[in-house]
Amino acid sequence: MRARVEHPVTWLGYVCVAAAVLAILIIGWYLRKQPRLDFTTKLVLLVGLGVLPAISAGSSTVTGMEATTKRHFCGSCHVMDPYVNDAGNPESQSLAARHGRNPFFGDRNCYVCHADYGMYGYPMTKLAGMNHVYQYYVRGWRNYTIEEALAKLHISKPYDNLNCRQCHSGTLADWGTVPEHVALEKELASNAVSCASSGCHGYAHPFSKKDGAEGLPQSALGSDKPDRAVPSALPSAARDRIAEEKRKEAERRAADEAAREAAKEAAREAAKKAAKERGTKKEQTP
Repeated sequence: MRARVEHPVTWLGYVCVAAAVLAILIIGWYLRKQPRLDFTTKLVLLVGLGVLPAISAGSSTVTGMEATTKRHFCGSCHVMDPYVNDAGNPESQSLAARHGRNPFFGDRNCYVCHADYGMYGYPMTKLAGMNHVYQYYVRGWRNYTIEEALAKLHISKPYDNLNCRQCHSGTLADWGTVPEHVALEKELASNAVSCASSGCHGYAHPFSKKDGAEGLPQSALGSDKPDRAVPSALPSAARDRIAEEKRKEAERRAADEAAREAAKEAAREAAKKAAKERGTKKEQTP
């Protein structure tokens, strides 16, 4: 079943339509009345032939480009139906759906996660999108069934971890407290290991993978105890580093727990001593 596609009209859309209608009315007025070309007529024609069309063109471009960042636009091609439906499913636990429920992504989660970042990221992303249009209408993608699309269509290049780390910055303290992040810092920076992979945070679209939901960590499937097993597909050196970081993390936690217990015991002893001293002073009072 296809997701219901909505196309909300923004205020710029109304500006575009209004400017176009006014320009047509001015041109129609001139062609019908054919007034003398005095200063006033020339000024009106300048508005009708120059200013208003420019406003209409500019506002339509901005409105159209903004619309391409919405999830409903990605759903314009039927081969994207499974991805769009899952990304907007409030009950799905896939990586894409969880980001779709994040207010910082919302219905722009497809664009935010897949857009190239950097100085030329926006135009390069749009150029790649034009290639998708070409493939869909000229190379036959529009004739694929969903089953054929899932089997034949794949991401054009490996997903860059930089897209994840634009938000999940490796400079934040929380990121550095995860043993896997610390141990695989070089591999993550070089994309040798993907954040959105089996054994890590799980696939963004698990239904499109052969192992399906098995690619999701247990935490994504609703378990209270996340599966933190070391991915078997990693190089042995990387697995060893993860194991070492986990050992250090366990030692840090044990040391912190011992320190907390020692602090509690010291507080209890201090309280007992203070109570004993208060009792002694009462006995000595005449």
